Amino acid sequence: MTFRPTRSMAALLAAAALPAVLATTAAPATASVGMSVATSESGRPSTYTLTGDAGGSKFEGIGVDPRRGTFYVSEVTGGEIHRGVAGSAATEQWLAGDGTDGRRTARGITTDDAGRVYVVGGPNGIDAATGLDNGRPDVWVYSPEGQLLAALRLPGDNGFANDVAIGPDGAAYVTNSNAPQVFRVAREGGAWQAELWSDASGIIEQRQGFNLGGIVLTADRSAVVVAQGTTGQLWRFATADGSVTPVATGGADLTNADGLVREGSRLLVVRNFSRMLATLRLAADGRSATLLTQEATDPSRVLTTAKVLRGRVLFVDSKFDETVAAPPYEIVTDPFAG
Repeated sequence: MTFRPTRSMAALLAAAALPAVLATTAAPATASVGMSVATSESGRPSTYTLTGDAGGSKFEGIGVDPRRGTFYVSEVTGGEIHRGVAGSAATEQWLAGDGTDGRRTARGITTDDAGRVYVVGGPNGIDAATGLDNGRPDVWVYSPEGQLLAALRLPGDNGFANDVAIGPDGAAYVTNSNAPQVFRVAREGGAWQAELWSDASGIIEQRQGFNLGGIVLTADRSAVVVAQGTTGQLWRFATADGSVTPVATGGADLTNADGLVREGSRLLVVRNFSRMLATLRLAADGRSATLLTQEATDPSRVLTTAKVLRGRVLFVDSKFDETVAAPPYEIVTDPFAG
């Protein structure tokens, strides 16, 4: 199958000749960052349409199940979870929000090898008016059929569960935007549990705004790399013991780093309100990364997160720049088209 590469992809291939297999999935990953035609050569749509609410909807996270060819998108406004398949432009609301299972908002989302869907709720457990703990869950785990398996509170009272990735042990690792922390969610001893896995206080400076966000597993599975949007830094959390060190990026500007996508040694960094897509070559152990390209994305969109599904990168158009969001609500495969 032949894809038409974007400018960034063409430059990347010429510079790095990177592997074409996404190590964390079983799907083929001859990925194109975007397609410049309405449908790809496989007949799949280049744009997927989400169903929003009458009062306006905003979106953020995306997870993929490569074995089933499905993707899941989280809705910030209400906490609904939407589902689509690679071959159809239409999607459906898969899980209700507006208080369903205690969920009023949703952010990061991913799946594990069993097809279970992990949803993290951003500030769902924090009362918007008072800033105090409201007792609602921060993390939900669902079966592929949509059955609720767990609804969990994160430890502490200052959790903004931003993004989530599956680690080498099969557990889910969740970033906290309100504190330099990563949590671990797993089923152990017959029960689902959420625990504080790594606290980087004193190492990672907490700035005003959204700090730790996107998270990916390194190629050698020795660490997770986490983006800090306020400073544009990348941080390496060792999976063996949770120890934290900065990723050496040579001073690359990654401010507003949000979603991370790793494919072989290629790392895509979605810089939401900067409206930029950075491509870096990431060392297998995640200790260093070299900037290859920076390219402006579609100025009419604020892209947040992305995932690879069946050889293409799917980007979430969040609508975060709109006071009251208006349709169309879309997942796009070409982040540069205006």
